[in-house]
Amino acid sequence: MNILILGSGGREHALAWAVMQNPKCDKLFVAPGNAGIAKIAECAALDPENGDAVVGFAQEHAIDFVIVGPEAPLAAGVADRLREAGILTFGPSAAAAKLEASKSFTKEICDAAKAPTAGYGHFTDAEAAKAYIRSNGAPIVVKADGLAAGKGVIVAMDEQTALDAVDDMFGGAFGGAGAEVVIEEFMDGEEASLFVLCDGENILSIGSAQDHKRVGEGDTGPNTGGMGAYSPAPVLSLEIETRAIEQIVKPTMRVMADRNTPYQGVLYVGLMIQDGQPRLVEYNVRFGDPECQVLMMRLGAQALDLMIASAEGRLDSAQVNWADDHAITVVMAAKGYPEAYEKGSVITGLETLPEDSRNMVFHAGTKVDADKIVANGGRVLNITARGATLEEAHDRAYAMVDQIEWPEGFSRRDIGWRALSK
Repeated sequence: MNILILGSGGREHALAWAVMQNPKCDKLFVAPGNAGIAKIAECAALDPENGDAVVGFAQEHAIDFVIVGPEAPLAAGVADRLREAGILTFGPSAAAAKLEASKSFTKEICDAAKAPTAGYGHFTDAEAAKAYIRSNGAPIVVKADGLAAGKGVIVAMDEQTALDAVDDMFGGAFGGAGAEVVIEEFMDGEEASLFVLCDGENILSIGSAQDHKRVGEGDTGPNTGGMGAYSPAPVLSLEIETRAIEQIVKPTMRVMADRNTPYQGVLYVGLMIQDGQPRLVEYNVRFGDPECQVLMMRLGAQALDLMIASAEGRLDSAQVNWADDHAITVVMAAKGYPEAYEKGSVITGLETLPEDSRNMVFHAGTKVDADKIVANGGRVLNITARGATLEEAHDRAYAMVDQIEWPEGFSRRDIGWRALSK
């Protein structure tokens, strides 16, 4: 098969790495890709949100299967255009992608599905939103309704922070994503992510993970796109996973199908777990980043077979073959992230690191400049390792981190602390 992956981050590098291990893959293109991806696939200068351009490229290069990595092309309807052109595609329609593109839509679906989630209010007016905050008090969660690259969520532990967040969102801090806001009840518990594949009718769990959203050690400081992750998530026992699928995922999928917007692709189910009871925090309509990196490290070549089964509507006969193992990824980011940071600093030492089924550096924000690897984003590298235990994976990952020479970068040193401390 000739395969095209859309995207340019660490998630797409991990997907490309797993896909390339499968003998079904004859030629792999990634658009637009990055410096790490260019080592294993052919990168294409293509706008992944331009449906016509993507279809044209796929037809010109005889692409048999397209995997849509990020959420923005899905919300823009790229998967719809590909399917209209008869090209097998992994990723939901624009209508189904509203499960991530609109938080108020997701709440409406949860109401219809009777899926347990946080109480909420939806606002298009700042003063009404502030009145809701004052009447409910803090802690409280303020969310930009639209896509905000994983940054439009403020967990306010005091009322003033929440009121300021409303002003920021309606003031344009998150662009059009903050034109409407959803304000939610603060949920106590332990957060984890469940990943399921859907084919419009059938559901298949493909693993769990926990990520570290805050920039500082001990989970302190501002939220980021994610500073690291590990899989599996110890808190997501089989019993709790089953409960989440039966009470949250299946009812959601039934409501989506009843509305003539069946869901096909991967569904990221963000959960808050307290006293064995899962509640929905959010849905994402693509693999999480950096959670995808640890899932791909554990799934390997079978990831492609599972994604094809999802796209072809064959999940009822698919199964995941798990090894009894653990994976961890540590994000190296540019100093200053998630606020202002500089691009262009040189990274060395990568050529000395192993690249195999147990050790990989996935590039998230890099490019080649004068034959050197340079930083080209906030989150730049994902140092990923696998081991028989989480402790083994942790030690292997940090041994690789310590071999990388990048004075302008930083990482948290405590990824996996919650599970390792148990």
